[in-house]
Amino acid sequence: MRFEDSNFAPVIKKNLEEIGFRRPTDIQFKAIPPILKGEDVLAIAQTGTGKTAAFVIPVVNLLLKDKNEGGIRCMVMVPTRELAIQITEVFETISKGSGIKTLCVYGGVEQDPQIKSLAMGIDILVATPGRMFDLTSQGYITTDKVKILILDEADHMLDLGFVHDIRHLVTKLPKHRQTLFFSATINHEIKKLAYSLVKEAIRIQISPKDPVSKNIDHFVTFIEMDDKRFFLERMINEHPGSKILVFVRTRVRAERVQAALQRVEIPSVTMHGDKDQKEREKALLSFRKGDVSILIATDVTARGIDIPDVDYVINYDLPEKAENYVHRVGRTGRGTKRGTAISFCSKEEKPVLDEIETYLTKEIEVLKITKNDYSETIDLSIEGPKDWRSLIDEAEKVEEKRNKKAKPFKKKK
Repeated sequence: MRFEDSNFAPVIKKNLEEIGFRRPTDIQFKAIPPILKGEDVLAIAQTGTGKTAAFVIPVVNLLLKDKNEGGIRCMVMVPTRELAIQITEVFETISKGSGIKTLCVYGGVEQDPQIKSLAMGIDILVATPGRMFDLTSQGYITTDKVKILILDEADHMLDLGFVHDIRHLVTKLPKHRQTLFFSATINHEIKKLAYSLVKEAIRIQISPKDPVSKNIDHFVTFIEMDDKRFFLERMINEHPGSKILVFVRTRVRAERVQAALQRVEIPSVTMHGDKDQKEREKALLSFRKGDVSILIATDVTARGIDIPDVDYVINYDLPEKAENYVHRVGRTGRGTKRGTAISFCSKEEKPVLDEIETYLTKEIEVLKITKNDYSETIDLSIEGPKDWRSLIDEAEKVEEKRNKKAKPFKKKK
């Protein structure tokens, strides 16, 4: 099947052709027909398989055929601001020239501009739960005209504690609606939520035995926690020009890793929860455009964000939850391109590695490092302990401070 041979509205086919969409991916091929029929869908597919377009394309087509009586006709709930912005961009791209209006709302910014946009009238609302619930409770978002509800990356919304809010919002939606539920992972809680929202849903599961894309090569190497920065420096220097996404556990760690790279004159940007929205957007844009080839991030970036041409994902710290490994490494090897994921595992993190391998139902290939190679990596680092120039400079500074503090000798009478 080719998109140009489909029965989609001409404006959609034109937009798909302009962005280079020729044939549907597996998830798109299986999800689009039931969505067009108005059926509820529960779709589980690895990240990077084209889940967003799998619901955007048919939803835009449905809205074009639907009689617009005013009001929000489609609501999309996502866990993060970055994902909300990205999905909005996809809706705007696919619906360009159709007259369909999409609005993105999220927290961390002033709500007044969002309220003004809502008052002007929109067809599709893409939102994070917090801001959506705030604006709904204030009466700025009305839900009585909603015909399609989409939950994307719902497992992460559960992790963030939004399950009760989601259930409460659903009670305000029309009972006769279409519900689309998309996620990269599934567990008991996800199933429980999903089946409480959908009715006789079409269940679609792509590669259920392997939650990670086949386009990704996985490796793990054993490095002590304090030595990881030396091996990250070596990795970056040995792959000049490569786009590398580095994952750490905490916001503090992100800033420390950036500071370590800065000391060895390697530019990078960070992205985490302590950054305001403008800073996060600026960091993501500079990495996407290739102005900076190193992005250091916490797991907030792993959820559904489409960053083109990421060559390597480095798990500088292993994730707290095994399923987060799937979301992290899914930033590379997207579509038809291959990618590489390398995990730095310390002694303390071996139990986490065991959990990840159990979750993946397979072992991750080990990159062995000899003792000599390990020592040389540290010694050859610009920041390494045998960097004689830095040692001399440091010694001279210490000596200078001592001389300033030393009391002058008294002259003998």
